[in-house]
Amino acid sequence: MSLENLKPKVKTIIEQYNLSVDQRLLKICEILETNVDYYNWVGFYFKNGDKNELKLGPYVGEPTDHTIIPFGKGICGQVAVSNKNFVVPDVSAQDNYIACSITVKAEIVIPIFVNGENIGQIDIDSNTPDPFTEADERFLEFVCKEVAGLL
Repeated sequence: MSLENLKPKVKTIIEQYNLSVDQRLLKICEILETNVDYYNWVGFYFKNGDKNELKLGPYVGEPTDHTIIPFGKGICGQVAVSNKNFVVPDVSAQDNYIACSITVKAEIVIPIFVNGENIGQIDIDSNTPDPFTEADERFLEFVCKEVAGLL
């Protein structure tokens, strides 16, 4: 399924007010992981209260030990500091990469802003080398904007 065709499905999940925020976030993870071949791990990280760290939220994929990530550490921690998208075509070329699985070849992290503040991010790992395009970035920015409306 194309990224554009997934947009109305994401909106439908967001509007399922009978579900909790975490249930809706998990459904978004599931629909992305199921419908985009090269999205092999999809999850959300959120700022952990007033601490300078991220806490793992809903996700789908292999279990991870990285439930807490300090700001600045790994790709997610860098996005928490930079407030910018981070696309990593080859994780082995990154000095500050936290390996979750030996099968992961690439990663994309897009921040979520609420009232101009970076409150979290969507993190996607791929077992395919260099799969992410500008279309993925724009689509995931759309997802993050929709998610921001829930928070």
